[in-house]
Amino acid sequence: MRRTEKVGRSTSVGTRGQMNRAAGWKPRARRLHMEMPILYRATANDPWIEGTIRNVSQSGVYFTTAASMPATSSLEVIFTMPQEIAGQPEAKVLCRADITRRLGGKDGKDQHGLAIEILTCEYLHERQHPRRAEAHV
Repeated sequence: MRRTEKVGRSTSVGTRGQMNRAAGWKPRARRLHMEMPILYRATANDPWIEGTIRNVSQSGVYFTTAASMPATSSLEVIFTMPQEIAGQPEAKVLCRADITRRLGGKDGKDQHGLAIEILTCEYLHERQHPRRAEAHV
């Protein structure tokens, strides 16, 4: 790229950070790559479905599953949040999340991938009456 005009006093050149903020850009949260179990379901009345987490961050999770893709755009998930994010070991959490990306297996033979954005999260050890399925993860 070549500048075609001379930069004068009236020309405003912002810093990279100013340009990124103006465009609505925000940095991506650090991802931790790991394999660990996750349970998910679309509604409270649905059965829990098993999946495998591939990476996790403070803001979201990417996981794979052999089950068919849920038709809904939001999920309820249970998994053990890594100590690097939760700040405590064995932090089992129940989260509500929105599906942000779907990667489907070909011909129903491959694993399906789901990327979710975590909206709310609750530590399960703080609950008074844990649900039956929460003991599986």
